Amino acid sequence: MTVPKRIGKIRFGLISPQEFRKMSVVKIITADTYDDDGFPIEMGLMDPRLGVIDPGLRCRSCGGRPGECPGHFGHIDLIAPVIHVGFAKLIRKVLRAVCRDCSCLMLKENEKKNYLEQIQTLERLGQMTDDIVNKVFAEARKNKTCPYCGAPQQEIKFERPLSYVEDGHKLTASDIRDRFEKIPDEDIQVMGMNPATARPEWMILTVLPVPPVTMRPSITLESGQRSEDDLTHKLVDIIRINQRFQENREAGAPQLIIEDLWELLQYHVTTFLDNTVSGVPPARHRSGRPLKTLSQRLKGKEGRFRGSLSGKRVNFSARTVISPDPNLSINEVGVPLDVAMELSVPMIVNARNKEIVKTYVRRGPDRHPGVNYVTRPDQRRVKVTDKNCEEVAEQIDIGWRIDRQLADGDIVLFNRQPSLHRMSIMSHRVKVMPYKTFRLNPAVCPPYNADFDGDEMNLHVPQTEEARAEAEILMRVQENILSPRFGGPIIGGIHDYVTGSFLLTHGYKPIDRRGAMELLKKFDISELPEPAGVEDGEPYWTGKQIFSLILPKGLNLSFKADFCYNCDVCKGEACENDAYVVIKDGNLLKGTIDAEAVGAFKGKITDRIIKQYDPSVASQFLDRMTRLALRGIMHAGFSFGIDDEDIPKEAAEQIEETTRAAREKAQQLIEAYKAGELEPLPGRTLDETLEMRIMQTLGKARDTAGKIAGRYLGLDNSGVVMAVSGARGSMLNLTQMAACVGQQSVRGERIKRGY
Repeated sequence: MTVPKRIGKIRFGLISPQEFRKMSVVKIITADTYDDDGFPIEMGLMDPRLGVIDPGLRCRSCGGRPGECPGHFGHIDLIAPVIHVGFAKLIRKVLRAVCRDCSCLMLKENEKKNYLEQIQTLERLGQMTDDIVNKVFAEARKNKTCPYCGAPQQEIKFERPLSYVEDGHKLTASDIRDRFEKIPDEDIQVMGMNPATARPEWMILTVLPVPPVTMRPSITLESGQRSEDDLTHKLVDIIRINQRFQENREAGAPQLIIEDLWELLQYHVTTFLDNTVSGVPPARHRSGRPLKTLSQRLKGKEGRFRGSLSGKRVNFSARTVISPDPNLSINEVGVPLDVAMELSVPMIVNARNKEIVKTYVRRGPDRHPGVNYVTRPDQRRVKVTDKNCEEVAEQIDIGWRIDRQLADGDIVLFNRQPSLHRMSIMSHRVKVMPYKTFRLNPAVCPPYNADFDGDEMNLHVPQTEEARAEAEILMRVQENILSPRFGGPIIGGIHDYVTGSFLLTHGYKPIDRRGAMELLKKFDISELPEPAGVEDGEPYWTGKQIFSLILPKGLNLSFKADFCYNCDVCKGEACENDAYVVIKDGNLLKGTIDAEAVGAFKGKITDRIIKQYDPSVASQFLDRMTRLALRGIMHAGFSFGIDDEDIPKEAAEQIEETTRAAREKAQQLIEAYKAGELEPLPGRTLDETLEMRIMQTLGKARDTAGKIAGRYLGLDNSGVVMAVSGARGSMLNLTQMAACVGQQSVRGERIKRGY
């Protein structure tokens, strides 16, 4: 068994050949893996000292069984040094900075001392030393003669992927290693390295570590044959070439063959470390699939860091597409029945809940809400089925634990990625529903930045009382209505909610008793207020009266609505456009409810309620407002189509005249530019002046055309209602659709050819 150890610190550096041999448990000398009987071959790539994966075997290093032994490293002694591909650029930097003869860093002593002091100061302060180190390499490279031995220096060219050429001669890995071995420790420190943990010659490999068997397990196919891991395949290639290299060198083979084998060894070590190096053909299987070697295991979305360490999967969670449901409370989430029957909440059996627990168990796992598992006091889990549910229910006693299926009212966490702020994960109460999607009130979309075009969200079920209490008290939606970013309500009306509130409260629209009752259905409101008047012998109410019923008593507020015309002189409560909102003692007396009143990010009414009362009152208001707004939009009737962009013939003629005049003006500007008569604007070239003047002319034409179209688009137009209420879009969008789109610009200029 391995003894667990506490990590004191982590040190990043290079490993020396001596350390590789010291941490190795076996020297690998043969490329064979298993003998004829299926047992691992000693000193082969599956040596039992490297760890075991086959049941029944024990590790020869630590004595652990499969699952207990973490695995142990071995090593291969390379016949000739090879370059570590990960350090190719750093090797080039060091080669250019040190003398080709004496290997000293080509800086004067006082310069070295100065740079070393700067590096040590930054290290003490815990700051990065990259800028200083890069400066050291850049300054050392400028010297064409060594200040210590006087040797002239040659330019070193780097030819991808791993070739270094000096004065027309290619430097071998041995040549480079010999130079690096002679670099003094003091110079290594000036290069930003610690000579005790990272000497430059260690970037040239003479010993290759062999990963443990547990890192590269083989699998047994249905035919009984073993299929080896990609790393094992690569190591087999390295050992075979290493052996051939040794045999040829000892036999006195020609230099050309030796160089070819050396390059082949370099290729196999390179692709073992990284099989995606540009300029190096990737190693492949017989099928043509590229091998997945060390670097590919670590980097990328599926790699060890992003895929395994940062991207963990957890139990008691679900993920599916979200759909809108305005009938849910903002604190609720609709959970599909299939999800509710799979996820569970633990319940500890006690004297008070024993009978109800038995009722759940008798339902079995197939009748919701049932029980999937029970855990006895001796920690043995029993799966509940239709056949044994009665028997298990009779055995249930105090101290047992049941895993009850998710039911209405359970607290869960709901999350949409990317989680950019704290409101990206909030707690909701479960509402079990049919079909396959999570249901969400659209008013809660802004904090999640969610929409319903295929977005998926995650649901997590807290498993302890403490977790459930924290989720309910700290993370409930109603506790997060106010955004910490700007202090206003981030949850509120969007789209149809804003439009419905606008249509219900704008102007003076009489609503009969039947209409009023329909609007207030399921609102816990026992009676209607006094009617606003009588028409044809029948009492009627106004939209403002109906909206007042959902406002809390004691609320007093006044403000300008979003669609305020910004008149020169504001008449306040006497506003002719019904754009000044006045609420007294919870009664909407004047004004129109739009995005400024109940919208997400604005919501002055929501903001005042949550600050004057408490989050539960604000939550109740939002629930009622969203339902009333939807009934309001259905009561009024609302649709938007291509006919809403139609304008009369005389308006179209005026717009055509405006655009024709703008084109002529632009043409005149171009002719003035060609004739050299165009005056440049201060600080601008002639070309920039022409571009700006044309853009101004065309922009003015677009605005004029928009104003012409806008005269014929009133509040009887659905697009105008959406724009002025703040529900969606703007009058500019609408007039562009009705009149003309106008000149499009990129960075303030017309779109160039080939954009």
